[in-house]
Amino acid sequence: MITKLAFRNIRGAGLRTWINVFILSIVYVTIIWFEGLYCGWVNQAENDMIDWEIGGGQVVVAGYDRFDPFSWDDAHAPLPASVEQLRVDGQAAAILVSSGVVYPQGRRQSVLLKGIDTRQRVLAIPTDSMAVTDGKVPIVLGQRMAHSLDVQQGDSFTMKWRTAGGAFDAGDVTVACIMRTTVPAVDTGQIWLSLEDLQRMKELPGEATYAVLAIKSEEPTTPDNWRWEDTDFLLSNLRAIMKSEAAGEYIIFAMLLFMAMIAIFDTQVLSLFHRRREMGTLLALGLTRRQLIRLFTLEGVLHAVLAIVMAAAWGTPLLWYFGTEGWKLPEFYDEYGMAGMSGTLIFDYSVGLVVRTIILVVFITTVVSWWPTRRIARLKPTDALRGKLS
Repeated sequence: MITKLAFRNIRGAGLRTWINVFILSIVYVTIIWFEGLYCGWVNQAENDMIDWEIGGGQVVVAGYDRFDPFSWDDAHAPLPASVEQLRVDGQAAAILVSSGVVYPQGRRQSVLLKGIDTRQRVLAIPTDSMAVTDGKVPIVLGQRMAHSLDVQQGDSFTMKWRTAGGAFDAGDVTVACIMRTTVPAVDTGQIWLSLEDLQRMKELPGEATYAVLAIKSEEPTTPDNWRWEDTDFLLSNLRAIMKSEAAGEYIIFAMLLFMAMIAIFDTQVLSLFHRRREMGTLLALGLTRRQLIRLFTLEGVLHAVLAIVMAAAWGTPLLWYFGTEGWKLPEFYDEYGMAGMSGTLIFDYSVGLVVRTIILVVFITTVVSWWPTRRIARLKPTDALRGKLS
């Protein structure tokens, strides 16, 4: 009986009911949309970093710190036998790191030189393009780096580096390829060249700074002067940044929920004020105060339930589009220097995400619907019939 009364009452409210339902449906769709964007960004950033930078993990020589430029030139050693075998089998890519200076168009700019095996298939870096033979060392630049140096494919300029003995040497290099990547860590401030070329230039035959292993590789056996860094460790900084970015998202959720709950709260308060005689009649007919509170609470909850249906009707095509076609990010997003923040972002939804959103909104709606109805517990039927609300 209470359920039938609740349906009749919200149907009788007319436009006010559908305005509240529409507002709640916007809350459902917006929360799921933002969560899908966030999850899609995290997944795309992690996948891009795995494809372009970290692979299935890295074996790193002791003393190398990617955040300490003073460690770059001195951190090198012959690869461990187990890793060398993986490299020969195509399951690892050896990389030698060195500091350097380039002079494009007479300008001076410090860079990070990275020599990589041209035969590798572990990372998405286009190492095949380094097979150019024109008497100059072929290099590969990222799009950001090429823009910073103001060079085009085929341009040549002078590069200076320090050998293992501490002497400085210089030579001309040619831009063999400009790659487009969403991972700034393999682009900004970096120049890629053949591992053999950099080993020859540095006078470090057979040595490397670290090796990137293929995806799903197990931890290899390494000596004490090498360490193993798995994907969880290498992605930890990215995940920490993502968590900090999620704070702004939660603020938007809170604002949306607040506006929606204010609408439900106002509806309940107005119902208590305008339906005093109805409440007195129901109490006089034998309805208990607990049942009356349940009736008004159920009316508020039904708004959330109807909003689920409305959100599914107009929100499903929208969410499906962003989950399949994605959102083409504006070009200026690429300047943020964040992995995954360029190109087309494919949203990622899950059943758990949808269920969590529904449970959250329905729960808060229930609380907000019940809160003002507590006054019914102090209601006297005789006062209510006379239009009073104590």
